[in-house]
Amino acid sequence: MGTTAIIIIVIAVLVILFVIGTYNGLVGLRNRYKNAFAQIDVQLKRRYDLIPNLVETAKGYMAHERETLEAVVKARNIAAGAATNAAANPGDPQQMSQLANAEGALKGAMGRLMVVVERYPDLKASQNMMALQEELTSTENKVSFARQAFNDAVMVYNTKREVFPAVVFSGMLGFTAAQLFEIVDPTEREAPKVQF
Repeated sequence: MGTTAIIIIVIAVLVILFVIGTYNGLVGLRNRYKNAFAQIDVQLKRRYDLIPNLVETAKGYMAHERETLEAVVKARNIAAGAATNAAANPGDPQQMSQLANAEGALKGAMGRLMVVVERYPDLKASQNMMALQEELTSTENKVSFARQAFNDAVMVYNTKREVFPAVVFSGMLGFTAAQLFEIVDPTEREAPKVQF
């Protein structure tokens, strides 16, 4: 075996090792952002579970505000479905976009509910409503932190798959770009106000 053959074999082995290293690194980063999305999913489910309690508490005080309450329940159900779909494939651009839109609609419905609640002093003073408000505020903070962790993990993954020389192999190995979990409308960037 000649020197040229040995050099070719060494180069081939190095390329194979590089591809294996790139693949393993991308798998690790993809799993990291999927885990980060799982944390978002946990907090979103917690919030979705709190919303029916909030609506039930409000129903007793605001019977003639049925339309507002139904809008919150409908938005909650749509957002919960979008979250389930996004959890099945975190980072998928279409699923993340649908989740962001559903979350924006839910925040809008919750904001309208809070405006209506302001008109009912007895409801604002209710211990149940105050406890729910505190839990929702805490959950909103946890969602924000989880969203930031997810977006950070997605950014690291996307950067790794897009830099040279990994970009040469990432597409061939099936690593597609992941979508950040962003709220597009600047008015939706604020958490719904749940203060009573």
